[in-house]
Amino acid sequence: MKVTRRIALTLGAAALLATGCSGTGASGGQLTIGLAVSTLNNPFFVELQQGAQEMADRLGAKLTVVDAQNDATNQVNQVQTLVTQGVKAIILNPVDSKQSAPAAKAAETANIPLISVDRAVEGKVAAEVASNNVSGGSLAAIELGRATSGEVAHLKGIPGASASRDRGQGFEQGLNSGNIKVVASAVADFDRAKGLNETTNLLQGHPGLKGLFAENDEMALGAIKALGARAGKDVQVVGFDGTPDGLKAIQDGTLAATIAQQPKLLGSKAVEQAVHAAKGEPVQQVVDVEVKVITAKNVAEFVK
Repeated sequence: MKVTRRIALTLGAAALLATGCSGTGASGGQLTIGLAVSTLNNPFFVELQQGAQEMADRLGAKLTVVDAQNDATNQVNQVQTLVTQGVKAIILNPVDSKQSAPAAKAAETANIPLISVDRAVEGKVAAEVASNNVSGGSLAAIELGRATSGEVAHLKGIPGASASRDRGQGFEQGLNSGNIKVVASAVADFDRAKGLNETTNLLQGHPGLKGLFAENDEMALGAIKALGARAGKDVQVVGFDGTPDGLKAIQDGTLAATIAQQPKLLGSKAVEQAVHAAKGEPVQQVVDVEVKVITAKNVAEFVK
């Protein structure tokens, strides 16, 4: 009996030790944060994820990342899965702001704090981490007006994404800053290949275009490819995001300007607020990450 009891005590102590050393779960003491990204097939969101991971590592949190691949329904399912996995907070970069409502509701029902990043979420959030996309859109119009005059086109992102709506609104507000007029627009879903195709179509109907604003650098790069030798010469293009490829295009002279967010900072700030919320600590309800205008004059400051 004594031997049996000793074995039982030893096994129990081992189990307790294993639980105490675990890096996951409520008993291990390490917070698990879910990050639901709209798509990782975009350099901007890859950088956002990197910033989030760096901050999670710094704060000792575990980051679980899911990629919706720009499918709003898939993203809702992914968030619901994160809820069932028992994560302590969820960071959501929605594919579609309105269609994110069921995801927000799932988190709210489970009393899991939700942090929105880069785009607005339809529902209850503990904190919003984003850049001022309306202001950025206005800055884009100002830069395009400085770079050219005459007829311009507007490439729009995913229609349901708040970033697309806000950048477009800001662009319209800033149009009176220069002698440019929007004569055509098309939806290219923040995608480079679609940006190429839509610009090709726009040029067929409006061969005299002098400029183009794309709501992200991916679409801008697609437009530049469609323009060929005209890009940066008789047709000026302005993008948005400040991705590495966008910065290179500015150096090459094919992209007039880009409005740089700071994706790594967006990701790190989102994790920072998520950890605070998960611990029941005060959060900053609105975190505004500054946007910056990048042109040939200052691009060297941003190239890594």
